[in-house]
Amino acid sequence: MKAGFKRAILIVLLVVSALFSSQQKIGERDLPEKYRTWLNLTSYIILPAERDVFFQLQTDRDRDIFIESFWKQRDPTPETPQNEFKEEHIRRFSYANTNLRRATPREGWRTDMGRIHIILGPPASIERFDSQPGVHPCQAWYYRGESGKGLPALFALVFYQRGGSGEYKLYNPAADGPASLLIRPEELDATDFQAVYDKIKELTPSLAPVVLSFIPGEFPYNFMPSPQNNLILASIIESPRKDVNPRYATDFLHFKGIVSTEYLTNYVESSAVVAVIPDPILDVDLLHLFFSPKKVSVDYYKPKDQYFCNFKLNASLRKGDQLIFQYERDFPLYFPPDRKGHIEANGVAVEDVIPVPEGEYELALLLQNSVGKEFSYIEKKIQVPARTGAAAQLFGPVVGYRLQTVGSDAILPFKALDQQISVDSNDTLSRRDELAVLFALADVPESLWREGRARIKIKGLKGEGASEREFFLALSDHPYKKTMVFSRGIPTAEFGPDYYEIGLAVIDGEGKTLMEKTANVILSAVENVSHPVTLVRPSPPAMNHLLFYSLAYQYDKLALPEKAEAFYTKALALNPEYKRGIIEHAAFLVRVGKFDKGLAEAERARDDESLRFQYALITGLAYMGKEDYKKAISLFLEGNKIYNSDVQLLNSLGTCYYKTGRKKEALEALNASLRLNPGQKDIKDLINRIDIELK
Repeated sequence: MKAGFKRAILIVLLVVSALFSSQQKIGERDLPEKYRTWLNLTSYIILPAERDVFFQLQTDRDRDIFIESFWKQRDPTPETPQNEFKEEHIRRFSYANTNLRRATPREGWRTDMGRIHIILGPPASIERFDSQPGVHPCQAWYYRGESGKGLPALFALVFYQRGGSGEYKLYNPAADGPASLLIRPEELDATDFQAVYDKIKELTPSLAPVVLSFIPGEFPYNFMPSPQNNLILASIIESPRKDVNPRYATDFLHFKGIVSTEYLTNYVESSAVVAVIPDPILDVDLLHLFFSPKKVSVDYYKPKDQYFCNFKLNASLRKGDQLIFQYERDFPLYFPPDRKGHIEANGVAVEDVIPVPEGEYELALLLQNSVGKEFSYIEKKIQVPARTGAAAQLFGPVVGYRLQTVGSDAILPFKALDQQISVDSNDTLSRRDELAVLFALADVPESLWREGRARIKIKGLKGEGASEREFFLALSDHPYKKTMVFSRGIPTAEFGPDYYEIGLAVIDGEGKTLMEKTANVILSAVENVSHPVTLVRPSPPAMNHLLFYSLAYQYDKLALPEKAEAFYTKALALNPEYKRGIIEHAAFLVRVGKFDKGLAEAERARDDESLRFQYALITGLAYMGKEDYKKAISLFLEGNKIYNSDVQLLNSLGTCYYKTGRKKEALEALNASLRLNPGQKDIKDLINRIDIELK
């Protein structure tokens, strides 16, 4: 019990400190030299978000981990120990420093030539015009560009000595103008671009094709350099940052407080689906979640000829700065060798269900795979509407690629009653899938049930000729309940490839639309779209009391004691002998000042050896609330023998000693608490007061 208690406290402290601590930025000049050197090395490839996070890191260890993660994000072959991008970048940087500082005291990497060499690498060819009559010394570097990065198939960059001496500067046709390349530009009208071009062509014919445009041989209208050159230059400068998602960096400050250091450099992008669906039988709102990393590492277990990966899901709900609920669950996966290709190609998703109270929350999902030490993290805003009974509430639509009937009574992700849909965060269906739609209505008045309808409207978005269909469901086709769940599976074969909007509307007997919501899916032209293998841990009916305990705990954290008590009552009714639930209920009763009820409840768990510490603490707090300090002290001492590092117990023991005049013993207990948690201002004040009274 001690270990579990300490672990729970630790998890809360880690998450709160990681997610809500504000970081002070450090100036570059205050960094150790090796980190200033690294910033120079990466100055042309680092994203603003990465740089911002780096300056918020407070320790060298965090900086080292961040740098390792920085390079891993750019590794083209992460499955190998070699990082070709990093090696090539360092090679380019070194070359620029050694060879491209001609005619300047500046370091080579800071020059225009150095910058372009670091960004684009060595040119395919170089044409030098260092001693041509009539033009300043210059060079033309020719490159073959990547269209995926917005670069022309072939382009040339000219560097020239402005005024005929000094450092070679990058020539910009639009900003500098071709006249700047001439030794005696005053002999011509600089605004007569054709005359200037003709002069350069006369002096240096092979230079002329690249003085008006970065694209050789391109002649803009009236020979006036086009602003398009600036767009090409911007694409060049941004090209090394093009394929890097800054999400890993912007979340790094969160991760380092939650994820152990061996995981920190192995962030994997992910996607998720979350949906609140009320359970019509249990009469609670359940948050269904689907969480899929974009990459999965697997390992081989030779004794059983199996491959495996092992995921741990950590989910937490926050309301502002307050942590309302958190839990962890393992999702191991073992599979034979012939399934390895399928798993790696399709991916894996973890699915789960969490009971949630009404309100607005931030959901944080952390998924760790012990194989490869990989982790994914995502946040979602969750809104659970309040049930006022005044009007019906619409939940959904939840859209998936398969609808099936499930005979099990267990709680399963994206299942309501006996209908379950299979979801995928890609929201993409093939013609072999079906369009599955699930939604729910809560607080349904009987008049709406008798006469109302639900309309599902499927509308293609490509414009003229797009597919469009409507389907209607009569609410009265289902038995009446205050909470009702509906589902429909629709074949996709009759729809063409397109982006589709799924419109859901609830219409009353007079044809008035009461509620509307939408979702979107993509119907692919591909014959078969792969979907991740899902990992699920069903919750059987015998575990339903734990859902009620979870909601009781959450409502207690939200300072809604009446609702918390209602769910404790439901939980105990389902499993009256669940000792841990009994002791949690007793603790709640003591917290809200119902000391006698709390004592009576705690007595029901007194004989459970695993709960001896909790029993002593809770009953001690109850007697302390009743001002029976002598009885409280004896219980706190009993609890302290079991676990002597609980701050609440030590503070309560010290307070009871003080109330009974045993001030030296009070100081001993309070100082022990302060050593465990030095930031307790109220305890420091009490200690100072006792010290003064003892003098």
